[in-house]
Parts: sequence; C-alpha cells; structure tokens
Amino acid sequence: MDVRRAEERYPGGDPQTGIVSRHAFSFGPHYDPDNLRFGALIACNEERLAPGAGFDEHPHSHTEIVTWVAEGELTHRDSKGHETVVRAGDVQRLSSASGVRHVERNDGPAPLTFVQMWLAPLTPGGDPSYEIVHGIADATPYAVPEAGAMLHVRRLGVGERAAVPDARYAYVHVVRGEVRLDSEELGPGDAARITDAKDVEAVGVTGAELLVWEMSAS
Repeated sequence: MDVRRAEERYPGGDPQTGIVSRHAFSFGPHYDPDNLRFGALIACNEERLAPGAGFDEHPHSHTEIVTWVAEGELTHRDSKGHETVVRAGDVQRLSSASGVRHVERNDGPAPLTFVQMWLAPLTPGGDPSYEIVHGIADATPYAVPEAGAMLHVRRLGVGERAAVPDARYAYVHVVRGEVRLDSEELGPGDAARITDAKDVEAVGVTGAELLVWEMSAS
C-alpha cells in the first residue's frame, strides 16, 4: 500500500480566476515519469471553482472521464449536445473516445468542489458517449468496462467498516472525513494505491466519504 498525502499533490489551475486544482498524478507542467498512472487511473484531480469560474471549451480523446461532485453544482456542456448539472451524489462519465470537446463551469451561487478521475481505455477510439447517474448508492458500484474498472462509493460513520474490493489494483481516495486503512490514517485529499488488495478494510475515524476504484488491468 502506497499512501499519498493531500499536500503531496501537484498544484494547478488559475487561482486568480477562481480555479484551484490539485493533481495526484503527473499532469501538465508537473511531469513525473514515476507517477504517470496506477492501474487504469491516469488522473485524480481535486478541483475547486468559485462561483462564475470554470474551464472554457477544451478537447479530450481516448480517455474515460469520471466526475464526482463533493459540494456545489457543476454545469457540463459538450460538443455532442449534452448539457447537464451535476450535483453531490451524482456520477458523471464522459467517454471521449475518438474526440469530444466540453465546458465545465460553476454557474451556481456557492463554491464548487469536485473530484475528476481519468482512466485509460482498454481499446482506444470509438464513438464518444455521455452518462450521468443521479444519487448513486453505496451498494451500487459504477462500472466502467471500457477501462476494466469499477467505482465504489463508501460512506462511513464513526467506527463503521467497509471492505476494499480484492483487486489487482485498488485506489482509495478520501473525499471528506478521516479513515483508518490497515495501520494508516487518511484524511481529506489523501489516497492509497494498493496492489493485489486482499482483506483490506476502511474504518471510519470520523464520518467519512471514500471513492474506491477496483481495477483489473494496467
């Protein structure tokens, strides 16, 4: 288990325009050849947008982009005609495939915080697609078969336990609260990369919310 702390993330965004980003993997100008990916995961970005701030239209291709809103509302528009508002508890996936452009903004009155995770597809190309699932439950994992991956949401009270899936690669990201993972304590923004995960449990030290990726291939 390789624990990466929130303060180790690479800073990004443009704070002067209301965009604050923290990158868990090599990203943009922060090139680190030893931190390019884990399993299928190639990015895990914490994004904070002030009201009225956002990312102007930009392209993506050959990437599965999964977004989880922690607080606020995210407005999404893309070149395939999708326009949605993503709220806390929703899972959004944009399969960029052969190429798509999109806009991400905070058009609401309150600050927006979201976690965006990029996964490499098993087979590049194909047609772009879009999906949003409202109010995903703890017991309902979200599958991304294009990347051989599955997302589990874990919400824990104090002392509550949740199993980390046994998997070739498991990635645990703490959205909020504090948890104990084996002998390690993790707080908001911390993450654990677990290879050949087996019989690993997360225990709530406080009330907590986790995003756990179960991945079968690199």
